[in-house]
Amino acid sequence: MAFFSFIGSGKVGWALRSKQAPGTRCALEHGGAAPVLVAADADLDVMLPLLVKGGFYHAGQVCVSVQRVYAQRAIARQLTERLAKSASALVVGNPANPATEVGSLIRHEEVDRIEAWVEEAIAEGAELLTGGERISDSLYRPTVLFNPADASKVSCQEQFGPIVCVYEYDTLDAAIARANALPYAFQAAVMTGSIDTALYAFRHLQAAAVMVNDHTAFRVDWMPFAGLKESGYGTGGIPYTFRDMQIEIWPFFIPMLCDLLLNKRMR
Repeated sequence: MAFFSFIGSGKVGWALRSKQAPGTRCALEHGGAAPVLVAADADLDVMLPLLVKGGFYHAGQVCVSVQRVYAQRAIARQLTERLAKSASALVVGNPANPATEVGSLIRHEEVDRIEAWVEEAIAEGAELLTGGERISDSLYRPTVLFNPADASKVSCQEQFGPIVCVYEYDTLDAAIARANALPYAFQAAVMTGSIDTALYAFRHLQAAAVMVNDHTAFRVDWMPFAGLKESGYGTGGIPYTFRDMQIEIWPFFIPMLCDLLLNKRMR
């Protein structure tokens, strides 16, 4: 095998990489816990639908879905309540039904896990604004939590479910520090009306891509797509994958040709 590609959990991906034959190149794409920074000057009327989409489409089962929203204290409560109102209005059900907006989790065990994580977060001090309950063995209601503890599983592990957590912050540097605190780094986002704030966040967030005024799950096939730290290895995206999977072979006569040209110029 000359090239190994894996998409899945970090535990499995890094274990498989350790077993590769010498010389095998690889690309790994694991999960994350994508952060969004929302400044006080963000246009919530425009930004909230993006947070709802990025957090709940595919029932949150996206490696770069919106998971942690850090909102400036002056707007955090308003943002959380409006986000919860929008989340509670989403249609949950059979993904084969065109009217469904949030479908099922991939396994019944995942519903059990999400339920346990939310209950744990509430016991550890998080405020539940909407959701927090299973609908069936395969469906879980879209959930919004306010100020979960940083050590709660919903805050420090990949959720891969329909949960969005909102946290208050006072300074942008404090929010960036919390966003960067995890061993995962994939895509991040900043929502603001200030180009200075956007560029500052871009320079300091630990992420392979930082979206400005869009959700963390935004992507097009030709852009780079990469997990950093424990979130992956290598860069995806059509042109980047082409290059990653190719081996450049130089014709043996190139060095000789360079010598000839150099000698000719020196005469």
